[in-house]
Amino acid sequence: MGNVTLKNIAEILGISITTVSKALKDYPDVNKETRDSVRLLAEKLDYKPNPLAINLRNKESKTLGVIIPRVDHNFYSTVVNGIITEAEDRGYLVIILFSGDSSSLEEDQVKLLLEKRVDGVLMSMATETEEIGHIKELIKKKIPLVLFDKTTEEISCSKVRIDDKKASFKAVEYLIETGCKNIVHFRGPLPPQAYTDRFLGYKEALEKHNITYDPSNVYVCDELTFNEGYEFTKKALEEHPETDAIFAMTDLVALGSLAYCQANGIRVPDQISIMGFSNWFMSQNSTPKLSTVHQPIKELGKEAISILIEEIQQRKNEFPVKHFTAQLPTEVIARGTTR
Repeated sequence: MGNVTLKNIAEILGISITTVSKALKDYPDVNKETRDSVRLLAEKLDYKPNPLAINLRNKESKTLGVIIPRVDHNFYSTVVNGIITEAEDRGYLVIILFSGDSSSLEEDQVKLLLEKRVDGVLMSMATETEEIGHIKELIKKKIPLVLFDKTTEEISCSKVRIDDKKASFKAVEYLIETGCKNIVHFRGPLPPQAYTDRFLGYKEALEKHNITYDPSNVYVCDELTFNEGYEFTKKALEEHPETDAIFAMTDLVALGSLAYCQANGIRVPDQISIMGFSNWFMSQNSTPKLSTVHQPIKELGKEAISILIEEIQQRKNEFPVKHFTAQLPTEVIARGTTR
């Protein structure tokens, strides 16, 4: 016999499936003789409960959907590591999907997760996502949703992120306090909100220290790549030869800046300080090592999944769900690329 079911046991013993189920669960309204017969046969046939059927009866799939923008990105791979670790500890399987920063693919992936009847969804929004109807569909269908890293205020759900504006402010203030006055910023595109907040933190730090904000000192990196860091450094130094610091949106862009300076005999940090953002593993292996803003990446994933599972349980138990935003702490890590 293949996979043994409750129906198989019921047919052999000539009793109902309900009685078999109750007997295996030791219900008192099933007499002892019947319970013993059911258990004995179940053991003989090597009966194993079907977890999927159990979960469906409990209106749970015990699976979670996760949508992230990139797979070739240290930040997201580390976040996913934290998500999977925490989810497995809590008895959940995780479906990981990559949007490639495409809003249309992200929309398809949301539909797929709805079809898979996941218990909840974690998402870091695609950079190009502006229309959010597909995300609102999750809310409409009462699927618990937690946004992390790339978020939007247009969606009413819990969010996990860092205070990007404050983190950026601290990074630029550090550059100013170490003697830099002509600071170029390589920012990210619009949306998401995180990129705007880092730009606002840069601008606010300049204003606090009475340094005039010059919009021509800001360059938009659409892809946030090493090559953009390299090429924009070349352009920035041609247009602003007085530049004495570069604050980059990510470590990868900052390392592109460092590479340009080294290839052209520009001394770092004596002539130009360079500050990255995220504290990826690569920032500790450059020469000199990259100064950056540390954000607790793995912890971000663990926090996001914990909040999601808590909201799933609250909905299951018909408790009111109160959304909130968790902001994790950051710190400036000063290394060899700043004074």
